[in-house]
Amino acid sequence: MSTPQFHWRTAAVTGAAAVLAGSGAGTAWWATYRLLMAQAGVARGVIGRDTSKPPEADGVYTAGCTQPEPWRTGKHADLHLMIFGDSTAAGVGCVVADEVPGVRLARGLADATGQRIRLSTKAISGATSKGLAGQVDAMFVAGPPPDVAVILIGANDVTKKHSIRASARRLAAAVARLRRADAVVVVGTCPNLGMVTAIPQPLRTVVHNWSVRLARAQRVATIVAGGHPVPMGYLLTPEFRAAPELLFAADGFHPSAAGYEIAAAQLLPALIETVRGATTTSSGARRDVNSIRIRE
Repeated sequence: MSTPQFHWRTAAVTGAAAVLAGSGAGTAWWATYRLLMAQAGVARGVIGRDTSKPPEADGVYTAGCTQPEPWRTGKHADLHLMIFGDSTAAGVGCVVADEVPGVRLARGLADATGQRIRLSTKAISGATSKGLAGQVDAMFVAGPPPDVAVILIGANDVTKKHSIRASARRLAAAVARLRRADAVVVVGTCPNLGMVTAIPQPLRTVVHNWSVRLARAQRVATIVAGGHPVPMGYLLTPEFRAAPELLFAADGFHPSAAGYEIAAAQLLPALIETVRGATTTSSGARRDVNSIRIRE
């Protein structure tokens, strides 16, 4: 997700057309359109806009550490974990660094493997799948590619009404580039925006259907490109619907610290599985990616 700069007008027009597809009922279509437009305005007002910057979280994490070691050239890390995507990847809605999903993943990997985990974040609030290429470009400019990459993307593709096929294709391209660079890639597919209670019905049904379809397309694209998908919408929706007041941040759109904790708990097993059996030399040389086992 991102700071919610929604293109509700486009989504609502599409939703109205979908609701009345084949009916030819012009009056009913116009009534539905007006209803969705009104609901879009309500949603914008309720959700507002979170302009806060996520806490700085990058560094080297070790098992049981209370604070990460700052990264600098020459410092040793056994595994480099890099986070790509939108504001949920960056941790918008978090107050302190310990709440950021990347930090939770880095700490979990360190605890599970006993290795020194370097965390780097390339995620940008507001990003769509169109921005993934730029984030990967920035990674190559900054230094060597990571050992493990996590991508969280899709919510903004829904709110900005991007083509599902094109969004999935862009994700596949980013995954493929990272895989060619010998990085293992885990993708958290699009969250289910139908769980955002600040969006009223029937508009919520429109974005629910859109996000579910995108998540399915992302899963296929990720597997084809050699990555490991984690169905975040499917896994998280029941819990977020059961306790929205606890798991959403104050803006009603981004996860709270508790929400990010649950999301990271779904991603962590896939990450641990990808690094199990991997080897890294004491000099920090890249391991043999073929030794990594990814459970499909």
